[in-house]
Amino acid sequence: MRPVADRIVVVLSGGSRGLGMAIASRCLNEGYIVATYSRSASPFVKKQMELDPDRKNFFWSEVDATDLQGVKRFVTEVSERYGEIGALVNNAGIGVEGIFASMRLSDIDLCVDVNLKGTLSLTWFCSRFMIQRRGGCIINISSIAGIRGQSGVVVYSATKAGLDGMTRSLARELGPRGIRVNSVAPGYFESEMVNGLNEAAKARITRRTPLGRLATVDDIAAVVLFMISPSASFITGQTIVVDGGLTC
Repeated sequence: MRPVADRIVVVLSGGSRGLGMAIASRCLNEGYIVATYSRSASPFVKKQMELDPDRKNFFWSEVDATDLQGVKRFVTEVSERYGEIGALVNNAGIGVEGIFASMRLSDIDLCVDVNLKGTLSLTWFCSRFMIQRRGGCIINISSIAGIRGQSGVVVYSATKAGLDGMTRSLARELGPRGIRVNSVAPGYFESEMVNGLNEAAKARITRRTPLGRLATVDDIAAVVLFMISPSASFITGQTIVVDGGLTC
């Protein structure tokens, strides 16, 4: 573990399950302080809170990504508790599938609110603290759906493409302040979304992937950790695709 004074505080949205849980676990193992929120506490969150009752290494709050005042309170509490925010990982997101013309407008609104507006708002709150300390990094979890067109995920693709556009523009704005901004764009990986596919569909994806398998959450989390680390100190404004070669 690093000395407290040298440890990075990582704010992570949606860190209770799936990819977010994998990122949180790796960050904790690397000695980072993890501050995360989600709509409910998972077994992972409960375990971490039991292991760290004083919240020295792990802090969690029950917050909905669309509740902007709740997100603001969370960021303020993190900054007051730990003194700074060194990294932000925008992981919270939902998938909305279906033929676009048949979708309910309420579903479109929800996807945009969580995936795009929620990310923009959390980044706005956190970036102000990073500007004060003149340093930090922001990582947006986007998707190959924002790079490559696919029927049935129009709204989801639009939100993820929006994150990549945000990444490039914000990297130019914040670079002079010492803040790096990048996207990590996973392909298909073992998750609730992929679990909804039948075995034949999974087999087709695997055949089209040069590395011959779906990604694991650890494959993606490892890239996120690299992008936080000093080894990536000269990388900004980029979308790092982690898809086993599917889009090459």
